[in-house]
Amino acid sequence: MQPQFVPMTKTGYQKIQQEITDLKKTRPGLIKALADARALGDLSENAEYSAAKRDLRRMEGRLRYLERQINYSKIVENTDRTKIDLGSNVTLRFLDDDFTVTYEIVGKHEADVAQQKVSYQSPLGAALLHHHLHDVVTVNAPDEQYQVEILAIN
Repeated sequence: MQPQFVPMTKTGYQKIQQEITDLKKTRPGLIKALADARALGDLSENAEYSAAKRDLRRMEGRLRYLERQINYSKIVENTDRTKIDLGSNVTLRFLDDDFTVTYEIVGKHEADVAQQKVSYQSPLGAALLHHHLHDVVTVNAPDEQYQVEILAIN
């Protein structure tokens, strides 16, 4: 069975790489804290040792998770600015309330609605993919159906 790659933007890929670099820089300090706590004596009642061990384990788990994301990701760059694809910035007008907003279409691990980043797998992102400027798109959300007009693609 061939591995399935997860598409992501170049910015998302670089952000994960930076977090990996930052975590690797904290590793020696966490290992030293664990060694110092271990030197305090009785491990069964040593809260510092338990906390240091927990912190190191969390960091190592996060590092493994991020490295898996990098290993199974594929950077997708949108070269066709006439249609919506991963990496597109899209300005939309919701037809039901005339609300206008700009979203970036990103990979599933990069999604953050608070930062206007919508996954290509979300109902909105999936509905927008491969559409063009001024298209009216129907979005099938879990609880409702609504329409948006594409005002700009950058």
